[in-house]
Amino acid sequence: MSWYDRLYDESEKAKVRFVGFLSEHGRYDFGIVYTRMFFGKPLVVCMQTGRSSLLSLTDAENLEYLQKTFNLGSKEEAEEVSLFLKANLPTESLEAELENGS
Repeated sequence: MSWYDRLYDESEKAKVRFVGFLSEHGRYDFGIVYTRMFFGKPLVVCMQTGRSSLLSLTDAENLEYLQKTFNLGSKEEAEEVSLFLKANLPTESLEAELENGS
């Protein structure tokens, strides 16, 4: 086995939400992992492509980033995904949300 430095090795019980929805431009299936890791940003996974990203509400407004990250075919698709994410990513402290179990 080759040598390596372990940067972190954490375990936690994370809240995971799976959401699928249809829009005018397509079907979307996402997993959202709410965790205390990663500076409070949830991990958003596109279940169709396997692509993932750590996203804040500010990140969800960046249409070009969303289009590239989740391999969306058009700006309109990116706008739909952005609207969905802005409505579903936490607006309050992630710590408070995890403690409340919401």
